[in-house]
Amino acid sequence: MTAVAPARTSATNPDGSTTEHFDVPATEETLVPLVRALFADHWDVITYGPRVPGAVFELRFSAKPRVDYANGYMTVGEGGEALSHFHMCIGEHRPSARVLSADVLTSRRCARAAFYRDRASTGRASSWGLRFWNGQGDQMMTVLLPNPWLDSERRRVTVPDWSRLALWLDLRARFAGIARDADPEDAPQ
Repeated sequence: MTAVAPARTSATNPDGSTTEHFDVPATEETLVPLVRALFADHWDVITYGPRVPGAVFELRFSAKPRVDYANGYMTVGEGGEALSHFHMCIGEHRPSARVLSADVLTSRRCARAAFYRDRASTGRASSWGLRFWNGQGDQMMTVLLPNPWLDSERRRVTVPDWSRLALWLDLRARFAGIARDADPEDAPQ
């Protein structure tokens, strides 16, 4: 990517845990290939959905979804429109039937995307993924990436499998410009 991502940010959560964010450019040129990589290439190892205080939706596709991009919206889903799918505005949308204000269009579009790493209050990294927010600052979606503390069925393990961070490291290098070996936080602990 040609754009330079901002430095990482960190926030302390009400439960004493922390979340680090590694922003990626929220542009069509970055987000279209990122969403395609997630859902066309790695659909079988990711979990996705809204993740907000009090509710976490952990959804997975049972077969490779179709991934399309048109008129500013990514559409990802199984089969036709009647089956499971989602739409997410990541680019310029030109409505055809009705007039929407520039403010409405801007509020719907993804305004921020960031890889994240959660740490428990003990300091141990516990979750790795990617989040998207719209122009109003509302979370659009979280994608949970493979986790060394969980097996492929998302069951806790006692001995972490650090190879499960490969997708996090690869995608973060490709889209946030952070070299795979640049962050000792993702080395075996």
